Amino acid sequence: MTDVLLYVEQNIGIFHQKRIQSLDGLKLSNVLKRKNPYLFKAKYVLTAEQIIKGLVNAHISSNEETVFGDWLEGLAIFINEKVYGGCKSGITGIDLEFDKNGIRNIVTIKSGPNWGNSSQIAKMKLDFKTAQKTLRTSNSGLQIVAVNGCCYGRDNKPDKGDYYKYCGQLFWEFISGESELFTEIIEPLGYKAKENNDEFIKSYSQMINKFTKEFANIFCNNKGEIDWDKLVRFNSAALSQRKNAPPVI
Repeated sequence: MTDVLLYVEQNIGIFHQKRIQSLDGLKLSNVLKRKNPYLFKAKYVLTAEQIIKGLVNAHISSNEETVFGDWLEGLAIFINEKVYGGCKSGITGIDLEFDKNGIRNIVTIKSGPNWGNSSQIAKMKLDFKTAQKTLRTSNSGLQIVAVNGCCYGRDNKPDKGDYYKYCGQLFWEFISGESELFTEIIEPLGYKAKENNDEFIKSYSQMINKFTKEFANIFCNNKGEIDWDKLVRFNSAALSQRKNAPPVI
């Protein structure tokens, strides 16, 4: 467990750095094009700052889930390497490979249990089958178990037929052999959290102020009211109608 604590303390800063980098690289035009302007109108949004916070907060929420999911995947691989000698897989669609009790385990790691639609799950199953064929090329008798590991949550029916789905406690125990690891890793995740979050809040506040000013300059009239026609045209006008839309920002 000492190695795990040290790994978390030394690497959790990467997550916070990527949070800030995501904000630094954000452009107002990109987030405006991704968000539904009709929703803002239906919710009776009246100020530029309300719109900007809605846009930026939605981006942050989506980005953080992805970035932290990738970080947890790295932690899981590190732990498994220490315990079972596992490694990051070189096979497409497979994140982790390790041997346990004479069985080769191939694992694709997701953040939580509700990660994909039917097409994405079908793609995962195909990746498992392709990986099994690849591994059996050099060892036809190799026993292989496919696992979809989820870092949090639960699934009370882990046997999916073609593969197993281990979530939360079951996943962390599966890769480490420790039944309580899922609770033990939570404490070190808070290492220097306040200091890192203070830096993030500073960048976030600057972004809100900057985007609010840009938005008001382009999409608010002289009275300070949001020009919804102009905003909808920027978001949704056909290319042939772009001459009537605001300039790209």
